[in-house]
Amino acid sequence: MKYDRSVLLKALRLLTLVGACTALPSHADDYTDVSTLLRANKFPEAMTKVEGLLATKPADPQLRFLKGVIQRNLGKPSEAIATFTKLTEDHPELPEPYNNLAVLYAGQGDFDKARVALEMAIRTNPSYATAHENIGDVYARLASQAYNKALQLDNSNPAVPPKLALIRELFKPNLATTSPTPGTAATTAAAAKPVPVPAPASKPVATPAPVAEPAPAVAAAVPAVKPAPAQADDAAAKGAEAAVLAWAKAWANKDMANYLAAYGPEFSPGGQQSRSAWEQDRRDRIMGKSRISVTLTDLSVQVTGDVATAKFHQSYKADALSIASRKTLTLRNNGKRWLITRESVGN
Repeated sequence: MKYDRSVLLKALRLLTLVGACTALPSHADDYTDVSTLLRANKFPEAMTKVEGLLATKPADPQLRFLKGVIQRNLGKPSEAIATFTKLTEDHPELPEPYNNLAVLYAGQGDFDKARVALEMAIRTNPSYATAHENIGDVYARLASQAYNKALQLDNSNPAVPPKLALIRELFKPNLATTSPTPGTAATTAAAAKPVPVPAPASKPVATPAPVAEPAPAVAAAVPAVKPAPAQADDAAAKGAEAAVLAWAKAWANKDMANYLAAYGPEFSPGGQQSRSAWEQDRRDRIMGKSRISVTLTDLSVQVTGDVATAKFHQSYKADALSIASRKTLTLRNNGKRWLITRESVGN
């Protein structure tokens, strides 16, 4: 039972433009020009443009990423692999080049290398949803290879054919998740109204809570007035929004105590990384930067009971690095504050 590699490749999601390497304002027009050529499938022209820009900005990570995308679309996978590999060496903190390397390796039938690349993407960013989806598809392909080998060694085993059939059913062309077309650009938040992270403020002095005087014994009990559901939901949404902004502010200020405290006890970094290892990794990455800027745009919050879902575009800048991505935070109210229980990128 042979497996159609092209069917799997339709399921693997290649980032055609830089979802996490957004343009610095001074270079936005350059990136827009290349993106326009990509959307028009004018790959030779796009390559000429990128190479001209790289002549003056050879270290620019976004231009190098775009070059790799163009090389892939020009049918030069080996050159694209070389470009993305060098990008992972120079910017190991970016998961997207690892993801695209995995798709290119899968295209060559080297699913072991694809798996390793995706594991690196997830290790770099455990909440990177695209890499998790892709590695699931790669594991399925590796399973198919193993089942085929088992069938070759023992074709009388009745348990193997049904498993192969399940994988083939999973990747039927009409059910597969198609990858973005080569010219599809990642949506940017340039036109959205930014939700600025507040500037650092002096630490407030705690004010003792007033002590209520006991009511006279003869006074009738007055029932508490419960807010209308709409008012309660609005207040909860504002509380969750404030928690998200406080999290971003702590991140930008490298305030590790408040940054880590924004995550609830049930938060799991994903993969095989422990919570303590994740916290140490975050300390190393954040404190290793000389300056950090975090700006949220298009922030929306929906509340259902004690659970809130916050979706936004995140623009992150650290030293010479500039990254933008779509992010979702799930928060839970523990009765005192909203805490992050789940964090995902790209959805």
